[in-house]
Amino acid sequence: MGTKDLTFVQLNQLIGRKTGGISVYPFTSSIRGKEDPCSHIIVRGKSMAGRADDLFNLINCVLQEVQFTDQQRFKQFVSQSKARMENRLRGGGHGIAAARMDAKLNVAGWISEQMGGVSYLEFLQALEEKVDNDWAGISSSLEEIRKSLLSKEGCLVNMTADGKTLSNTGKSVGKFLDLLPSKSLVERASWNVRLPSNNEAIVIPTQVNYVGKAANLYDRGYQLSGSAYVISKHISNTWLWDRVRVSGGAYGGFCNFDTHSGVFTFLSYRDPNLLKTIDIYDGTGDFLRELKMDDDTLTKAIIGTIGDVDAYQLPDAKGYSSLVRYLLGITEEERQRRREEILSTR
Repeated sequence: MGTKDLTFVQLNQLIGRKTGGISVYPFTSSIRGKEDPCSHIIVRGKSMAGRADDLFNLINCVLQEVQFTDQQRFKQFVSQSKARMENRLRGGGHGIAAARMDAKLNVAGWISEQMGGVSYLEFLQALEEKVDNDWAGISSSLEEIRKSLLSKEGCLVNMTADGKTLSNTGKSVGKFLDLLPSKSLVERASWNVRLPSNNEAIVIPTQVNYVGKAANLYDRGYQLSGSAYVISKHISNTWLWDRVRVSGGAYGGFCNFDTHSGVFTFLSYRDPNLLKTIDIYDGTGDFLRELKMDDDTLTKAIIGTIGDVDAYQLPDAKGYSSLVRYLLGITEEERQRRREEILSTR
């Protein structure tokens, strides 16, 4: 949407001309060992060294000067978001299933599902009607949300650049922070909420299924070790590949272990089966108990896991990864310990 002086087209052209792009999105994650999740609005942008001042000015413009007055433009956003979510239900149902299960098992999962799952689609459907009937109410709500989110308190700036550029942009960062409100209008709140923990089926207009099953391993007393990464990789590449994809005819079958929350998730993609796939998930424990691996197979699993853990990153990705680790309390010492546990997996 536009500002007092710029239409949304002019604002987008200015961002395209002076920066490498600006994005704003919510970030939520569990923190291992803590009940409260990590939840932030993240603003990312990049620019040439000489455009750093422009980058921070435009970020401030996007955050504080955009006006919530263009009803038709906002309705367009809502309709586009709704259409994207409906397409995601049909083509990416495994992600929807994972989000629903996560929302039943931890607070961070519930927050993410409200902003990107079935609950979000239901919200958008109601909002689309409300835009026509109560635009004044929505406009003031948007303003209230902005005032609640933005404050210097709790704001963290993370920059990735060479030493000279970092020292030269100190003034730009200081000016940006000075323009932020000193305090948020709302008090910090804690939520201890989840979706009801019952089994669930969501009916969608496709001839295939997306089958998921999940549990929290930390709740069962599991202590994290780097070997969990290798085990997850091996289950996906052997047991689930052979049974769910090759024998079962699904496009994909895989598992994922969220080491922050402790949630271990099985998922299938475009799957002709339902109960048969759940039986395969349930048989994973027996598969691991009876597993006999030669050194060559184990080495391949370890190498594949290390490739994921230490994937090649460009400087902007390295900077973002370090920010996320800082927010989640993950130290370099802990990462090194996990590497050693992965490499010593038997």
